[in-house]
Amino acid sequence: MLELFPSGFEEVDRNDGVELVAYTDAQGEERMWRAFGRTAGADVDDGWEERWREFHRPIRVGQLWIGQPWQTPEGGSTAVVIDPGRAFGTGAHPTTRLTLTLLADLPRGSLLDVGSGSGVLAIAAAKLGFAPVLALDSEDAAVEATGRNAAANGVDVQAERRDARVGDLPATDITVANITRALVEALAPRVASQHLVVSGYLMTEDEELPGFGHLRRVAEDGWAADLFARQ
Repeated sequence: MLELFPSGFEEVDRNDGVELVAYTDAQGEERMWRAFGRTAGADVDDGWEERWREFHRPIRVGQLWIGQPWQTPEGGSTAVVIDPGRAFGTGAHPTTRLTLTLLADLPRGSLLDVGSGSGVLAIAAAKLGFAPVLALDSEDAAVEATGRNAAANGVDVQAERRDARVGDLPATDITVANITRALVEALAPRVASQHLVVSGYLMTEDEELPGFGHLRRVAEDGWAADLFARQ
């Protein structure tokens, strides 16, 4: 489906499996038929181009409200408005909420976000009072999205394109990384921060990390986030 419809498609949970849906024309329907051997087509109502917005829901993490530009922030909240563009991350995934839960309880200071994606963690950190905030990502689209979203939220976040797997990492009070467990383990030896907040993996992953002491784990829907302190 990604090869046939790189701009996106919809996954719909059914009792007997998952239905994959693409909004397309007769030629696109023929491509699906050739790829899968069995398809079903139906006319759709006008306005289907905006249906994807229905699947984005705002979330609340403590004082933070995280949502998209077409949604209205809750009264009395600190709004973090994220337009992901072509970058990963809207804030709705459990790992984002878990990371922010741990981050909110830490003393304010300088912060490094590794694998910033759309910039949601870096921007939320800036809103919580962390400064200065540096966001790194290896993708141009992510760096652009982080910079654009930071400006839209009125916060100062320095976004840079860099492969965090090579070279030294900037020295900050806190490093956050919502990535994979394998990347966390590769990253840890070069982290120059006193505290490390990581997520992006399941509860079945080990709580130990060489060079760091484990302080706290939070979990949701099988996902985990961990807070470590340098030993």
